[in-house]
Amino acid sequence: MPYSVRETLLMSSESFSPPGARTQTEVFAVHGADPEILAYAMAKYSRSKLSMRESLTEISSQRAEQFLNTFYFQYGHRSIADLAHIAFAVERLSLLAAIVLVDETRWDGQERSTRYQNFLESGWYLPGFGDDSGSAGLYAQTIESLFATYQRVSAAVLALLGSRVARPEGMKAETYERTLRARAFDVARYLLPLATNTSLGQIVSARTLETQVSRLLSHPTAEIRLLGEKLREAATGPAWNLNARAAQDFIEKLRGSGSGAEELQGLAEEAAALFTREVRTAPTLVKYAQPNTYLMESQRALAQAAAEMLRDAPMVHAPLVDLVERTESLEAEIAATLLYSASHHPYRQIRDLVSGLSGAQIAEIIDLGAGHRGRHDEALRAFHAGAALRYDIHMDIGGFRDMHRHRRCTQIIQSMTWEQGYESPGPGDLAAGSDILSEAGVLNEYNSAVQSAHAAAAQIATGRAPEAAQTAQYLLPLATRIRALFKMDAAEAQYIAELRSAPAGHFSYRRVAWEMYLALQRQHPELAKHVRVTDFTQPIDLFQR
Repeated sequence: MPYSVRETLLMSSESFSPPGARTQTEVFAVHGADPEILAYAMAKYSRSKLSMRESLTEISSQRAEQFLNTFYFQYGHRSIADLAHIAFAVERLSLLAAIVLVDETRWDGQERSTRYQNFLESGWYLPGFGDDSGSAGLYAQTIESLFATYQRVSAAVLALLGSRVARPEGMKAETYERTLRARAFDVARYLLPLATNTSLGQIVSARTLETQVSRLLSHPTAEIRLLGEKLREAATGPAWNLNARAAQDFIEKLRGSGSGAEELQGLAEEAAALFTREVRTAPTLVKYAQPNTYLMESQRALAQAAAEMLRDAPMVHAPLVDLVERTESLEAEIAATLLYSASHHPYRQIRDLVSGLSGAQIAEIIDLGAGHRGRHDEALRAFHAGAALRYDIHMDIGGFRDMHRHRRCTQIIQSMTWEQGYESPGPGDLAAGSDILSEAGVLNEYNSAVQSAHAAAAQIATGRAPEAAQTAQYLLPLATRIRALFKMDAAEAQYIAELRSAPAGHFSYRRVAWEMYLALQRQHPELAKHVRVTDFTQPIDLFQR
């Protein structure tokens, strides 16, 4: 007979549990399980009554592979791969490749900071030029010139700051110097070309990794395709074991303890089998990742459509930040976003053009973005539509890279080109009333270096080198403007405005965050009054990091 509520409460007060009741929740962390085996064990919660301990105890790598082959690949249960998380180190890749690599909505990681580290010794990526020796020479000359200017600008700005900004009382000399050096890097980083080598670490689920690898393999740039292959190999091949050396030393001690100690020798072999075995982090979940036909065919079709539709549309001037109000239908938004992703025009201009098309014409554009979609393909990012706030941002690549980290919003990023022009640290950016490049005596040198790099990129893009258009992008300095559409809700707009306008931030994205706030204030004043923004126009403490 069922227990009444009163009887249940009384039994609980007397430390009595009805038959079958469980009164204690157990929580424990799991360590030491391979990512795919752990994913299998977690997935079994939906198909077995076994506890996590019982599941992990009985699972073998072979059983995990059989399970994943059935449920992941045959049945398309992709959520299983969300349970396997893998850490990667990706070292000595170009800034260009790093931008493409991290462009995942579900991504966690950290990269070398252009704000706090000197990149003079990082080296740079050299693509293949085939028999185009002229382009190869121009490429190397341009890179070396940018790095030389980077060094001189950094030194000049540091010297200027040192002569004008006194060390606060109580601040250690090394802290003072390190802070001023970082502020000088804030200026000099504008000159770093996208060929500059960097390094990063990422922790992603196997599902995100599979999508990432497939996307990289589909890219038109050779370095990025090779990066996709190396990620797949790293996931399916033996992982680097932090404890391997210590384990091997311990095993050798056991083996060297004496030939007569048979028991110790047996323990040594058991330890070797346990501690030095090869661990493959995702031998099953990523092995079939291939170039994404849907992505490549859609991009090709959209690029052709955008070129035709916008051929006679002049490139209109757009502000640094444009909050494009919602006036169009959902279908028109998706169509406009698809065209935006394949062009270099502002979103407002494209949105207005698309809004004037017939329903059938808008449907044709949408079909270009959906017609090649395969059975297990996720829709293109442009279909993530309907957000209340759409910010079209036109800023330097260096500052964009910081904004790129905000993955709670949808980002539609246009390709990089010298035709968008470039940014410079302006008056008051680094210090109130200060035109830092001019006062440091390097403004003309800065402008000349960036303009020469853009001219060289334009020349190489028309040369005989393989993938000439992609190769030219490596010469673009971080000062080069890039256009990206950020779609978000009110909470994310508030978060970005508050975080990125803070005094410790780089002045490039501080200016963007401030303009985002002002645009929100104009259109939604009742929402904007709750944003705790830092006024970009007011002086800041250079030592607040």
